[in-house]
Amino acid sequence: MSKTVAEIVVDTLVDAGARRCWGIVGDTINHFTDAVRQSDLRWIHVRHEEAGAMAAGGEAYMTGELAVCAGTCGPGSLHFVNGIFESHRNGAPLVLIASDVARTEVGLRFPQEVDQRKVYEQTSVFCEYISHPDQARRIVALAAQAAINKRGVAVVIVNGDMFTEKSDDKLHWAVHRPSPVMRPCDAELAELAKVLNEAGTVTIYAGIGARRAHDEVVKLAETLQAPVVHTTRAKEFIEPDNPYNVGMTGIIGNRAGMEAIDAADIMLCLGTDFAWTQFYPEGKRVVQIDRDPAHLGRRAPVALGLAGDVGDTIAALLPALTPRQDRGHLDKALKMWEEDKEGYAKSGEGRDPALIHPQTVTQMLDRLAAPDALFTADGGSPMVWLLRHLTANGQRRFLTSLLHGTMANAYPQAMGLAAAYPQRQVIALCGDGGMTMLMGDLLTLVQEKLPVKLLIFNNGSLGFVEMEQRVEGLLDAFTGLKNPDFAQLASVCGLASWKVENADDLEAAMTSWLAADGPALLDVKVNRVELVMPPKITAGEVASTALFGLKAVMNGRGSEVVSLLRDNFLK
Repeated sequence: MSKTVAEIVVDTLVDAGARRCWGIVGDTINHFTDAVRQSDLRWIHVRHEEAGAMAAGGEAYMTGELAVCAGTCGPGSLHFVNGIFESHRNGAPLVLIASDVARTEVGLRFPQEVDQRKVYEQTSVFCEYISHPDQARRIVALAAQAAINKRGVAVVIVNGDMFTEKSDDKLHWAVHRPSPVMRPCDAELAELAKVLNEAGTVTIYAGIGARRAHDEVVKLAETLQAPVVHTTRAKEFIEPDNPYNVGMTGIIGNRAGMEAIDAADIMLCLGTDFAWTQFYPEGKRVVQIDRDPAHLGRRAPVALGLAGDVGDTIAALLPALTPRQDRGHLDKALKMWEEDKEGYAKSGEGRDPALIHPQTVTQMLDRLAAPDALFTADGGSPMVWLLRHLTANGQRRFLTSLLHGTMANAYPQAMGLAAAYPQRQVIALCGDGGMTMLMGDLLTLVQEKLPVKLLIFNNGSLGFVEMEQRVEGLLDAFTGLKNPDFAQLASVCGLASWKVENADDLEAAMTSWLAADGPALLDVKVNRVELVMPPKITAGEVASTALFGLKAVMNGRGSEVVSLLRDNFLK
């Protein structure tokens, strides 16, 4: 019995493990959505396709399974672009069904015609048209296979009239999920062992590529008596139950992580392609292990670059290593890490209840949230507060926009998490700028019954940008936000809501907010001039900030300089 292309596409996606499709219905995908209606695939109707792509990407990233989004020709498919870039860079196995105008109109500048291939080739692991009905299952299976195994977005482009074509669909194209052992050859492993055995001190720098190798990384650290520094994306995987953990490096890192790398003879990079080259050690030898050979030496010169899976490589390497006894380098880093954590805890202490520090809010959330809660955070300062003040315990999961660096990712990604994990607490840490960028999908939370808990750090500004401008010695400009009453807005949309302007009211409101049935919003007015302090402040940064202070005073904004000093340096 023949099937339509729409039916074949949906059937293949379901066979590949997809459970949900995010999008907005219309014209060129009407036959596709009708096939979804008659299948086990759940359609989730968003209000903006960008939010749909981020939600699907959040679902796919967190579950490791295939998620789907679909859009109409022209504007519909193009609205997905930013969310697709975000999801692809996060390594989310996602398939986008991007429809196009009817084949009879292609190339004739028909309304809404767009060359989807040119748009999406730069942000996908697979991008192909279904050019004949008999290709439908094969193309979609290959797309799903590429998305799952290469961990990225796969795009299938379908002309609207193609969905109605029929095929006998005689051949069944399965989606394969191989699990190869990947490690360097014996000679390369011997060379790596020699370098590590002869090194005076070693610091391990573990990234997202070590996500499945927690125990192996800990065993390697024990053998080498090496502190373990982790990237921001690897926090949830490397930090828990790791007695060798000393935090992060980078602009939002901590002193222990930064100095553990600076002080080491060897920086051993495991599954990380950390982009900020100024945080690699000058004059030190870098050894890098990564599954993708193209990543080796891309950020900094490396003395030795090896291709392999982190877990497989460590397992093969350990028998060739000589266990170390000297803990001097490790103990120094661990002591500094304890001091860093004490500093983080103190940063949440406030003297004036009317001035709520965002660190206070996040530390309270860390205490009150469920042990297995799922967290997302908007790019900018909410991301910093998550990474510094939420505890990774092996059950909690975190998702932030660390590679694409977009605004407005937190609650759309949280929608995907809530759909995939309906029994777990899902919390989105939102900036007021991020929230107001895609507010329309507050309605999706209610309509689709997605019980996301939204926490708004309401500082009336694009706070991270404001800080960047000031640190560069500029007067901050165009960063102020005139916000609505978020609690009232949420209530009108059908969400339970709370508003807090005094620290004395925060715990009761947060407790009620977390306990609420369904989606809920907590709007907290936080300090506008809170700085994100780097692990090490340079003379140039001091001079630039001082230059901002001088300019601010000369422009009648002296009170802001007083607030900046009082709230960040005199606490």
